[in-house]
Amino acid sequence: MKNLNNEEWKEKTANDSNAVILDVRTDEEVAEGIIENAIQHDIHQPQEFMAALEQMDKSKNYYVYCRAGSRSSQACQIMDQMGFENTYNLTGGFSNWDGSVFHEN
Repeated sequence: MKNLNNEEWKEKTANDSNAVILDVRTDEEVAEGIIENAIQHDIHQPQEFMAALEQMDKSKNYYVYCRAGSRSSQACQIMDQMGFENTYNLTGGFSNWDGSVFHEN
């Protein structure tokens, strides 16, 4: 796992054709907005979360975030233990994010 700040995150995801952005927040948190192109798997739903990880391509680069950076750090550690090659944690999480945000209608 590597921690990235907002600027590093934006730069790396913009130039990474192998990137997957993973939101590990709850449905209620996601209702407040989501980073564009992110897929959500709530880490507070452990069985579903682990099942989703099992289906993912471990060779892709995973950019993981939550509200403040704690759950996403935990998710990266779990992913690293499962053999994911590259995981990146957004320091400060969504609450400090200053990039584009998608809101569902």
